[in-house]
Amino acid sequence: MDARDTLILAEEEKEREAVEEATALSPKLIFEAIRLNGEEELGRPARALWWSGIAAGILISFSVWGEAILRANLPDRDWRYLVENLGYSLGFVLVILGRMQLFTENTITTVVPVVLSPSRNSFLRTGRLWAVVLAANTVGAFVAAGFMVYAPVLSTAVQDAIAALSHHATAMPWHQGLLRGIPAGILIAALVWMLPGADGSALPLIILFTWLIAAGDFTHVIAGSVEMAFLLVSGDLTFVPAVFGFFIPVLLGNIIGGTMVFTLLTWAQIRPEVKRSEGC
Repeated sequence: MDARDTLILAEEEKEREAVEEATALSPKLIFEAIRLNGEEELGRPARALWWSGIAAGILISFSVWGEAILRANLPDRDWRYLVENLGYSLGFVLVILGRMQLFTENTITTVVPVVLSPSRNSFLRTGRLWAVVLAANTVGAFVAAGFMVYAPVLSTAVQDAIAALSHHATAMPWHQGLLRGIPAGILIAALVWMLPGADGSALPLIILFTWLIAAGDFTHVIAGSVEMAFLLVSGDLTFVPAVFGFFIPVLLGNIIGGTMVFTLLTWAQIRPEVKRSEGC
């Protein structure tokens, strides 16, 4: 092989690598990446899930902090609403890039192994993880809310903004909370679906999708739990309307959006390919 042939082969190799980099992951490969991640999460000890979930519940409070700080410091103009909702993305950036356990991510991640192998053991494993992570996220949300209420760290303007945001989030009728939770569940599941192929664009994707949740006035059960807990700790909300008027309806909405809509529709899309490869 002469130098010319070597140069041609090297050029072809560069072109092949460029094509591979430019080609997006197929839905089947993304589904497999999420399945592997889900299997890893399902195999983690309950103690690890618990502390990771508490950390996520605390860190997601920065979505409330971020939005409130922007509201308190921006002029009261028509455009303020869209800009202040950028602050809502802060907690999600911390949680997702920090690889903390957030319940709404698990409405797709840990469900993929179940749809591939819908056995009793699969359902029990997923149910165990959901219960641990949801409880831990809620505990973390209450820890953060207690700090907001009792620690002398908030200016009056920011505390008033948090109270206003919290009242808005928890005051809507239960059926609105449920219905608004469906798009939020879909968006979080779509974000998780897109992250394996995001490479260097993960941060703008997280900001865009979570900003849209806030700007669309959709409901998210964990970020909303910080607002719910803030009002409960400060005595402006009682247990029954908090749980049955906000928490449970929004939880169901997020599950419907993330699992029953996005994950199952995605599975329907790639199921023929999976069945065909299994038959080979």
